Amino acid sequence: MPADPPKAGEDNFFADVQDVSDDQRASQRQETQERVEAADGGSSASGTTKPEEKKEEKKEEEKSSDDSSSSGSGGDSSSSAPSGDPKSIAKAMLGDYGWGEDQFSGCLEPLWEKESNWNPQAQNPSSGAYGIPQSLPGSKMASAGSDWQTNPATQIEWGLGYIKDRYGSPCEAWAHSQANNWY
Repeated sequence: MPADPPKAGEDNFFADVQDVSDDQRASQRQETQERVEAADGGSSASGTTKPEEKKEEKKEEEKSSDDSSSSGSGGDSSSSAPSGDPKSIAKAMLGDYGWGEDQFSGCLEPLWEKESNWNPQAQNPSSGAYGIPQSLPGSKMASAGSDWQTNPATQIEWGLGYIKDRYGSPCEAWAHSQANNWY
């Protein structure tokens, strides 16, 4: 479990990892959502949307989202975040980190199966580690989004960043977990 204390001079391991604006984060989430939908077969019939068309589609979605949030539907900035099965979400995000399917099935899947059974509300009763990646403290995941307590995609985004920065790959994290019973 990601529970190592910070090294000397390190107050927050991920404090400077991603210093992005809300607009950039929304754009990243929209792109991830599109990959998840494509993986689930919900992609467009042609599958060849030009970048200009995607920008126009996004502008229209943002406009309708702004309209709906002002009409009292409670529009949340995380509403475009990927949803569905956490394992499918993770598979769709692997490419963002330069990893292939082999890093999922042989390493990430059993790692997070061991840590949390892929449960976004999993909490270790003794340490307080939280979520799919068992972040300690769970609030570290706020660097990936304010919905870290309830959104599997936010937890997965943080967890994959943690793995990349700390171990380089899910298989290296899994090897460490196997050897030390934590990662």
